[in-house]
Amino acid sequence: MKRPTISDIAEAAGVSIGAVSFALNDRPGVSAQTRERIRAIADEMGWQPSAAARNLSAARAEAIGLVIARDAATLGVEPFYMKFIAGLETELSATGTALVLQVVGDHDRAVEALRSLWAARRIDATILTDLWAGDPRVAALERMGLPGILVGHPSARPAGSTVPAIWSDDAAALNEAVNYLAGIGHRRIARVGGLVTLEHTRIRTAAFKAAAQRHGLASAEVVDTDYTWEAGAWATERLLTAADPPTAITFDNDIMATAGLHVARKLGLDVPGELSIVAGDDSQLCEMTYPSLSALARDVLAYGANTARLLLSFLDGAEPSDFQDATPRLLLRDSIAPPTR
Repeated sequence: MKRPTISDIAEAAGVSIGAVSFALNDRPGVSAQTRERIRAIADEMGWQPSAAARNLSAARAEAIGLVIARDAATLGVEPFYMKFIAGLETELSATGTALVLQVVGDHDRAVEALRSLWAARRIDATILTDLWAGDPRVAALERMGLPGILVGHPSARPAGSTVPAIWSDDAAALNEAVNYLAGIGHRRIARVGGLVTLEHTRIRTAAFKAAAQRHGLASAEVVDTDYTWEAGAWATERLLTAADPPTAITFDNDIMATAGLHVARKLGLDVPGELSIVAGDDSQLCEMTYPSLSALARDVLAYGANTARLLLSFLDGAEPSDFQDATPRLLLRDSIAPPTR
């Protein structure tokens, strides 16, 4: 009689091979109910792990993988990632867990990198960032049986996925910014967003448009970019040289906001007298400019630390679940004022 495999168990249970691997190896990634059902089916089929598999599953790499699918040149000047990784390290280093970091060009390369790391037993789990809607990396993790956590809204998960997510309410943050700007008299507000493929960009843009409609703004243009200084400068110049330019602009990150301030000055506009600016992450850049930039402030260091803490707890047997981190809040500095034009 043929020896049953995890593929046979997955087919009988109606779940993915990754879910079976999580359940049989007592790893996080499936609910307690699903774990018990899979184990019951495995027992009924007479499944037994091989000695080699038992030895492998017992060994821990004591390392977490972070494979970022971004242009390395743009990543190097992004304050968010520097703080986020520092936050991860505050928790990982305290437990003697290493962070294995790779930067690749696209999702296909990211999946291949994770597959290689997992196959070589160099990592115990992974962190996925910059999520797309229905992100293909999530299904790839589950097929591999690689535990992980998603940094982003749970809506980015494919249907049926059980990979836990840590996220903050980007929609509420954009609402607060538009509410404040409209409340002090701005009727033409623009948004310079990030990569249009990202789920959090989609969420922020939808919230911005909804808030603009609710306030009956005269204009609410959105320009999507790639997060770079150059793209932020281009988008700002395009907006400010239009026939009816905005009196306020929100930016998805601080690099683009500082570029926007530079362009406004080049065009002879007073900030905040003729243009109000809201930055995206509240890094040190916001306090290094003149005037200092108002921002949607968040504790990115804590966000990274919470991500690592949750993932380590899942690896230690805690039930995987989503976690909503603190919502970014509008921090007022010197770049916002009622419109004068």
